Formats: sequence, structure tokens, C-alpha cells
Amino acid sequence: MKFSAFISDALEQKGDCLVLPAFSEGQAEPVFDQADQVLSGALTARIKAGDYQAEAGKTFWLYPEGFPFSRVVVLGLGKRQEYSLAVARKAVRSLASTLKGSAAKTAVISLPAAADTEEDSRALTEALVLALHGATYEFNAYKSGKSDSKKISLSNIKLGLSNVALKQAREWVKQARAMAIGVELAKDLGNQPGNVCTPTFLTKQAKKIAKDHNLELETLGEKEMKKLGMNTFLSVSKGSTEEGQLIILQYKGGKSSDKSHVLVGKGITFDTGGISLKPGLNMDEMKYDMCGAASVLGTLLAIAEMKAPINVIGLVAAAENMPAGNASKPGDIVKSLSGQTVEILNTDAEGRLVLCDTLTYAKRFEPASIVDIATLTGACIVALGHHTSGMLANNDELAKELLDAGQQSGDRCWQLPLWPEYNEQLNSNFADMQNIGGPGAGTITAACFLSRFTEGMNWAHLDIAGTAWVSGKDKGATGRPVPLLTRYLLNKLNAG
Repeated sequence: MKFSAFISDALEQKGDCLVLPAFSEGQAEPVFDQADQVLSGALTARIKAGDYQAEAGKTFWLYPEGFPFSRVVVLGLGKRQEYSLAVARKAVRSLASTLKGSAAKTAVISLPAAADTEEDSRALTEALVLALHGATYEFNAYKSGKSDSKKISLSNIKLGLSNVALKQAREWVKQARAMAIGVELAKDLGNQPGNVCTPTFLTKQAKKIAKDHNLELETLGEKEMKKLGMNTFLSVSKGSTEEGQLIILQYKGGKSSDKSHVLVGKGITFDTGGISLKPGLNMDEMKYDMCGAASVLGTLLAIAEMKAPINVIGLVAAAENMPAGNASKPGDIVKSLSGQTVEILNTDAEGRLVLCDTLTYAKRFEPASIVDIATLTGACIVALGHHTSGMLANNDELAKELLDAGQQSGDRCWQLPLWPEYNEQLNSNFADMQNIGGPGAGTITAACFLSRFTEGMNWAHLDIAGTAWVSGKDKGATGRPVPLLTRYLLNKLNAG
């Protein structure tokens, strides 16, 4: 889908659909008044007649004669005094669904001038691009014959902004489109079946990103990891015939003297639970256990697409967790790359085992910050549901940056405590620590485990178990938290 920006009169743009914002009290945006005058008051007449209440997200269509556009969509924004970025996001999601079902090919969308700040205008631009790009997303690579879904006509979006320079508007659209491309990649990778998306497959995807965008790529196989002493990682991968891979993808858009920001993704391409076998119900969804890795690759792609002047390193810990004669057993003790020993009480707590060695490996880059992303605990779904990701950090400033980026992008996270008391639940009689902390505070104790491998680093952990995919009839990967991570990195640039 093609996106562009304009700041001139929307009625002068070419297209077959014009989208006009409207508030429920009749307090119209200037472009609404202009269009209403050309239409001899047809818009306000419909509203005054009570046919349209302009509630947030509500739309109605007009097909006027003698008008520059064959279709007009009025998009409700609710009450002016209650307008907010959250309301606007709700409205644009509804608009995306409306336009997806139409025959319109080119939509000219006049964004509301009611945004309080320039940041609100940027965020709304981003939300609209992501919503429209997401509305046209389909994953039907494995369907034979014709797709069941209706062919989508919409292919060109023109966004009109006010009170901002055209150069700035174009930059916002460029960044939002790059973010949408990253989200799409993360969705595609997450939706792949486990017999296709293996650690080797993820390596190939990283190679493609590196080749297309001139990134540096290095991969470590099990032989190299064994030589380094990454035994907790190998304790997970050894039960599978698929060789584990550590993927190191480096984007160097900043100065050589600038420190890198490291993203670490859990890439368990299928998780059976190992010897601690999961229940069979919904086990097919364990193909999504690599969505942390998918979000890292998607974020690297987004940053590379927009050519952001920043240094970012993506580390993907890719492995399968399978039961086999040589698989790890509950009670096994392994020595990590850091030198600390771990008693594996539950082989289904495997994500933290591949991540802890990868976090230790990340120290060699002396990063400015490090964020790991993982579908780590079901406890996070119990605590936060499916609306927000869990976040824990050993640095308050980094935590605030992620919280702010989540609010700005609409891809929110919520901070949980990382207090010393929780660490006591990881005490082991036979090793330095055990890999589970019991039934209480599972998300927190998982993060406490990881924190033992991040001393001296500015580190945060995102648990995306509840946000990485949806179940049921709309089953599929969400691409989260690519928007959060990309906005976090872009904010680093603005702060610098």
C-alpha cells in the first residue's frame, strides 16, 4: 500500500474517496465545512436530521453528484471536549475496517486538527498508517486455489495534516510506513507453521534483511555455542533434530562512536514443553513462542527501512524445545555462559534458559541499553490479560522510556516490580539458582532469573505472552511489540 502526505486543501487532491472528521456537537473541522459548502449543506443536514451522531468510530457514506470525489466517508470523533489520542485511535481502527470493505482505490484522509500537540499529530499519523496497513494484511501462503477473503481494492492513501510543515509530515508517514512493514514481517514470521519456521528459517530471514538493507550478520551454531560455554541455551535445543542458532544482526546507522542498543528475542520456534510436556489443547499455538524473535527482526527491518541514524543490534535465540531421549530432564543442572549454575526444575521454563546465555553474550557489545522480548509466562496473561505487555527493568529511566514509547505508539506495556524479595523464590539446594520460582508471581520471578545475568547493564524485559498473538476465529500474530520498540529507538534519537 502506498502512503503520502499533503498539507494543502484536501478537496484539491485526486482520489475516489474523501474521509472527513466530524465531532458530535457539530463543531466541524475546517475541511468538513469546506466540503459541506460544496455539497450545499448535505453533510450538516444529515447530522441535524439525527441520521448520524458522529460517535467515535462511527462512519457514514455519501455518494454525491458533481463533487470531486465519488465517495465521501464522515468519520465520527465523539464529543470535542472528550477527544483524545485514544479516541482517535479507536476511530481510525474503525475507518480502516470501513475502507477495507469498500471498492475505493485511493482515499484522501484529512486528519483532525484537534490534536493538542505536534506529538499527538505524529502519533495519529502513525496510528492511521498502522491501522490501514494492518487492515489489508492477510496470511494465506498455504491456501490452495482462490482465497476465501474479498479482494481489497484500497491501494493508495493520502494523508492531510495541518499546522505542520510538509517535510515533517512526509517524515512521519515514512517512519509509520516503515514501522508497518516491520509489523507485517513479525506477523508473517509468527504465523508460519512450526514445520517451516525453524531456527534455520529464522536465520534465512535475517540473511535477507541483512542483504536487502546492508546489515551485518553473524550466526553461531551449536558447535560454536558449546565452545563458548552456552550450556543453558544448549540444554533447550539438544532435544531437537533442528540445530539451535544464535543470530546476531547489526544495523549501524549511527556514528561509530555511538553505543548500540541491543534487542534480544526469544525464538523458540516450537515449544512442546520438553520432558515437562504441555497439555495437548491449543499446543498448536506454541508456534508463536518465537514472536519475541519476530519482533526483533521486525524492528530491525523498520529501523533499516527508515534509515534511522542509530546503532541497533538484534540477538535472536532460536531453538526448538522438544522431548527426546537426550532432552533435558527436571533436576538436571547446567553451567551457564556467565559461570552461574542452574537447576532445571521445569523444562517448560525454557525461554529464560536460552535468554540468559544470550544476555550474557550481549555484554561483549557494551550496549547503551538492552531489552529482551519474550512470550515468557502464562502468569503475565493472568496478571494483565491481552491488552498490555508486562515490563520489568533494573533501570528506572529505561523503564520510563519504554512506558512512554508504549503510550505514544498505542502498543502499551505495564511495569511490574523487580524487588529482591522475589529473588528468594529462585533459591536452589543444589545450584546457584533454579529456573522456576513456584506458583506465585511467575512473571516477576522469571524476570528475576534473567536479572541475574544483566548486572552492570541497563536492562529491561518485555513479557509479551498475552499480546503477541490472538486466539479463536481471528487467530494470528499481532506484530507486537514492534511499534513500541521502534518508537523507543526513535525517541532515543530525539533525546540525543
